[in-house]
Amino acid sequence: MQHIINRFISYVTVDTESDPNSDTTPSTAKQWDLANKLVEELKEIGLEEVTIDENAYIMATLPSNVAHEVPVIGFISHFDTTPDFTGANVTPQIVENYGGGDILLNKEQNIVLSPKYFKDMLQYKGQTLIVTDGTTLLGADDKAGITEIVSAMEYLVQHPEIKHGKIRVGFTPDEEIGRGAHKFDVAKFGADWAYTMDGSQIGELEYENFNAAGVKITFKGKSVHPGYAKGKMINSMLIANKFISSLPANEVPELTKGYEGFFHVTGITGSIEESTVQLIIRDHDSRRFKKRKKLVKKIVDKINRKYKKQFEEDIAVAEIKDQYYNMKEKVEPVFHIVKIAEKAMKKLDIKPIIKPIRGGTDGCQLSYMGLPCPNIFAGGHNFHGKYEYVPVESMVKATEVIVKIAELTAEIK
Repeated sequence: MQHIINRFISYVTVDTESDPNSDTTPSTAKQWDLANKLVEELKEIGLEEVTIDENAYIMATLPSNVAHEVPVIGFISHFDTTPDFTGANVTPQIVENYGGGDILLNKEQNIVLSPKYFKDMLQYKGQTLIVTDGTTLLGADDKAGITEIVSAMEYLVQHPEIKHGKIRVGFTPDEEIGRGAHKFDVAKFGADWAYTMDGSQIGELEYENFNAAGVKITFKGKSVHPGYAKGKMINSMLIANKFISSLPANEVPELTKGYEGFFHVTGITGSIEESTVQLIIRDHDSRRFKKRKKLVKKIVDKINRKYKKQFEEDIAVAEIKDQYYNMKEKVEPVFHIVKIAEKAMKKLDIKPIIKPIRGGTDGCQLSYMGLPCPNIFAGGHNFHGKYEYVPVESMVKATEVIVKIAELTAEIK
């Protein structure tokens, strides 16, 4: 267990925050620091065909040790961390034999990780938790996944008595800004299917995710001296507010769960002359997803009609871009790959939690690129913020799941 702790900490203390405003790949130069480290480590543990391309995509091979033909499988994780919260100067704290109470993350700032708010903590009483110091995220998303894949490959190299087919490993940059799979060479990877180790709590097994779109709406206005503004001024900020108010009030992230979709306003900037609203649209059902995009256009068209005479051109301009789609369509035809992961968990006395992802992973994009790719738990909780934590025992179990999947796949003839 200490070996996994040491490996995980060596990864999370390297800052790999990605940047959505960058047009390079990787989006930040500092991602190369961990990428290059991983390349050397994969070689050290005995993997073959270890490569890193000009965009920092890493691939490696564990050769088959069976004589019969076995499907080639892959395991994939991303090494960037979200720009939603700082990943610089991560200082992990280790809480052994967690007692079920509050954990003081930062005494000076009185930042407390409490099971009164985060009830999932209580299922890990008696276990070892790795937490933050309250000033950064932890980076278990998805450095826990990388830790598990590297540890599982190392274990298989050291235990040749465990039979397995050819296994491919892939590590990607920029997943947190939606670009993790964009330059992934599926043909080069050469797997029949793969698994992303990018889920949350122990037992999660996911093959459904949101259909996703990003929206940017620009609202125009006319600035006139407020003392003489009657019938002349158009305040773009107020028009933007009318748009937001026209969206369904109950269909937001904080009021939805399971298969329920939402509209989520992620940013607002404005002045009298021009304001911008950014939002994301999410829904598992493709028909409802299309209806949500149509509703945005309908509201925008209504605003434009209202101000057509006064403004003489469209006062609101909407840009809607699809981001990714539900991988269910691509995974269901090869559903045995989910069943293998489910069987692996059950053999390890892990209760599978098969549920839709309320988000997306590299796997959903890869599935549409020809590499079916369900998602398996990596063990962390409260991603993207200072309350993030990961039970070490969950990382150990995820490592064992990878080994067991490899073992079960080798039985396919």
